Amino acid sequence: MCFSSAPSPAPPPPPPPPPQVSDTEVQAARENERKRRIAAQGRSSTILTGGQGVADERTQGKKLLGA
Repeated sequence: MCFSSAPSPAPPPPPPPPPQVSDTEVQAARENERKRRIAAQGRSSTILTGGQGVADERTQGKKLLGA
């Protein structure tokens, strides 16, 4: 059994800290992104059914009324 091993390499340097952004810039970017998403949705966000109508209705066979 061999208990000696090569020395481990030095760990990599830590990543640089993230850049500091002011709160007003963050709020403005968030608002711009929200407006962009709303504009991208367009009319499709108001249409609740497809071209075939409501898809959740299940059609059942004929029923004999009064029986």
